[in-house]
Amino acid sequence: MDGIVQRGRAQLEDKTMYDAWAPALTALDVSLGNGDDLVAALGNAVAAAEQGMKDTIPLQAKKGRASYLGERSIGHQDPGATSSYLILNALLDVIKD
Repeated sequence: MDGIVQRGRAQLEDKTMYDAWAPALTALDVSLGNGDDLVAALGNAVAAAEQGMKDTIPLQAKKGRASYLGERSIGHQDPGATSSYLILNALLDVIKD
């Protein structure tokens, strides 16, 4: 996550992949800190990433290529957040099996 921030200077609500990764990693840390096993903790991280992804829909993109769209980016889910969610969800599927 630090690499994402360093590379793109992203913050929450910039409508980037960071909007999925930040809540996911926070949820993972909290779950593991509460003693949850890896599958449960990753499940919580995936749920947080999904919510973060959905939360990008009403936002206006401030970073990356989508920022060129300005107000036209409002109402569309961020592709970086979506791909981040899909990666985490695929990892969960693999770990569950």
